[in-house]
Amino acid sequence: MDGDNESEQPPARVRNIVELARIAGVSASTVSRALAGNPLIKANTRERIQALAEKHGFRLNQMASKLRTRETRAIGVVVPLGHERRQHISDPFFMTMLGHLADGLTESGYDLMLSRVLPDTPGWLDDIVDSGLLDGVLIIGQSDQLDAIEHVAQRYRPLVVWGQQTPGYQQCTIGSDNHAGGKLAARHLIASGRTRLAFLGDIRPPEIAARFAGASAAVQEAGLPALEALPVHLSGEQAQEDIATRIRRIGRTLDGIVCASDVIAMTALRALTDEGLAVPTDIAVTGFDDLPIAAQTVPRLTSVRQDIARGAGLMIGALAARLRGEDSPSVQMTPELVVRDSA
Repeated sequence: MDGDNESEQPPARVRNIVELARIAGVSASTVSRALAGNPLIKANTRERIQALAEKHGFRLNQMASKLRTRETRAIGVVVPLGHERRQHISDPFFMTMLGHLADGLTESGYDLMLSRVLPDTPGWLDDIVDSGLLDGVLIIGQSDQLDAIEHVAQRYRPLVVWGQQTPGYQQCTIGSDNHAGGKLAARHLIASGRTRLAFLGDIRPPEIAARFAGASAAVQEAGLPALEALPVHLSGEQAQEDIATRIRRIGRTLDGIVCASDVIAMTALRALTDEGLAVPTDIAVTGFDDLPIAAQTVPRLTSVRQDIARGAGLMIGALAARLRGEDSPSVQMTPELVVRDSA
C-alpha cells in the first residue's frame, strides 16, 4: 500500500548530482559519468541512473560534467581594461608579462587562452570562470575592476591576480610594493635637488594609486608642495597628445616628473624634447617597470624596477598550488631603483 501511494505522488525534483546520487545509492562521480554515457559504467547502472534523472526532472550540465571528469589543460590570461578601453595588449608591459607567462605555462603543460576584456557588465569575470573551458585564470592588472575580481575570488580558488594588495580583500595578488616604488622615485628626484614635482598617470587603478601615494609621501616628508597627479591616456596617439598638452601647459614650471610607467615616461621624454626642454638638465624624469626598452631610450630612462619575470613565475606557482587545493598567499615583491641618465 505504501509503495502504491508513493507511485501516485509526483516525484520530487532533483536539483543537483549529489541529490540524484543519494536517490540512486551511488557516488556523485558515478552519476556524472553515467549521465555522460561513460562506457566504464555498467550498462544497467547507466540506464538506471538515466531513468532516475528523467523521472526526477534532472538534466546534466555537460560543461560542468566535463570539468569534473577531466582537466582542460588551459589557463585563461585576462587583461581587464575598464579604466583605459583603448589600451592595447601590444603595450610593452603587457607583452613582457605575457611572454613570461606563456613560457611558464607551456613549460608546465598548459595552453594559454588570452582575453582582452572591456568590462561592460558586472558579471564579466563570472562568465569567464564559469565557461568550463579553463582550469584556472590569471589576471594582469586590476584596472578599475577590484570589486568585480574580489566577488569571483571569494568563490573561485584557481584565480591569481597581478596587482596591488588591498587590505580586507581576499584575492591572491602577486606584484610589487608600489607604494615603496613610488617613494623611491620621488626621493631620488628630491635628493638630486628637484623641488617642483608632478606625477604623470591615471591613479584610478590600485597599482598606480599606490605609486602616487608613495611619491606623495616622499614629497610631504621633504616639506615640498603637494604632488599633483596629471591623468593621461595610455594608448597610441591619444597618449602622445595628452602628455604633450600637459608638458606644454606646466612643463616649464616643473623640474621633476614621476611617471606611472615606463611607457608614459618614454612619451614624456619625446614631448619634453619637442618643447625644447633638456632631460635631465631642465626636467628629470623617472619611469616605473624597468622594461628592457628603458635602457634604449635617449636619454636612458631611470626607472623603478619590478621583477616581471619573477612575478610571472610566482603567479604560475600560486595558481598551481590552488589547483592542487593548497593555500597560496599573496606576495609583494620589493622594487629597486635603476638609475640611468634621465634623472
